[in-house]
Amino acid sequence: MEIELKYSIPDDETADKIWENRLFSDMEEEGSREELDLLAKYYDTADRALAKNRIAYRVRKEGDHFISTVKWQGEAEDGLHSRKELACPVPDEEPDIGIFAESDIGEELAAVVDDKPLQILLETEVRRRRFRIDTGTAILEVSVDQGRVKTACGEDGISEVEIELFTGDTEELVRIGKKLQKLYGLRPEDTSKYIRGIRLLDAEEECAAQSADRMRQ
Repeated sequence: MEIELKYSIPDDETADKIWENRLFSDMEEEGSREELDLLAKYYDTADRALAKNRIAYRVRKEGDHFISTVKWQGEAEDGLHSRKELACPVPDEEPDIGIFAESDIGEELAAVVDDKPLQILLETEVRRRRFRIDTGTAILEVSVDQGRVKTACGEDGISEVEIELFTGDTEELVRIGKKLQKLYGLRPEDTSKYIRGIRLLDAEEECAAQSADRMRQ
């Protein structure tokens, strides 16, 4: 289960301030600060069978490594996201849901895809700056993400901070998140990067459908 808080960042200056601030310096794990590029490709069938079943499947390049991830049954409220997640290292970015075959979600993936070819649905390019903190009752990772979500129908900017709960209580996650939110006046973000891409695609399809209707009139 993945549990994280997500807040939108209004501008680059605020993003830098969050990264440079030592608000959590007394809890920060030594040597955990790092910056890396995350290049993700989300795959689906031509008829978006996975999206229709609320399943996101991606392969992401994290530095020099590739991680294949499936997420499902996601919920978000007031910036708090929770969803089931299963991840596995892979040799490259080629889609292969067979690596999840021995899991329950693997069976569902196979049934939903039903031998239909997978193709790139959308992509994200993110520069992530992150560090871990240990509050004594929870271990969290704070990430400042900036980049873009890209689809065949357009792009949208990404500027947000995520606080992911690794171990411990969700109440501690919320406490830390509220502290950061109050300091910078951040707005809770209930929309994931994946959903933002889906909305770009849906908006283009709706526009195309309306244009076709007008042409027939």
